Amino acid sequence: MTETKTIKISKEMYAKLSEIAGELQMRLKRPVSLDEAMKYLINLKEKTTKITDLAGSWDISDTELAEIKTSLKEAWKRWKSTES
Repeated sequence: MTETKTIKISKEMYAKLSEIAGELQMRLKRPVSLDEAMKYLINLKEKTTKITDLAGSWDISDTELAEIKTSLKEAWKRWKSTES
C-alpha cells in the first residue's frame, strides 16, 4: 500500500491542477487523478532540462516565421562587431 500525505494548496493551484488532469484525461482517454497529473508535471520538468528539448514544440505559422526572419535581418544590419 502506498503511503499518502495531505497537502494544502490554494484554490487557484487546485483549479490549474484539475485543468491539467482534464487535459491528460482527454489525451489518454481514461480517468486521470490529481496525483497522476502531478507526476506528469514532475516528469515533464525532469525531462525538459535544455532549451533544445523544446525543439519542434512551437506550432508557428508562416506569417510568424516571416516576421521573425525580417526582425532578425534588421537586427543583424544594426549589429556592429567590436573586433577590429
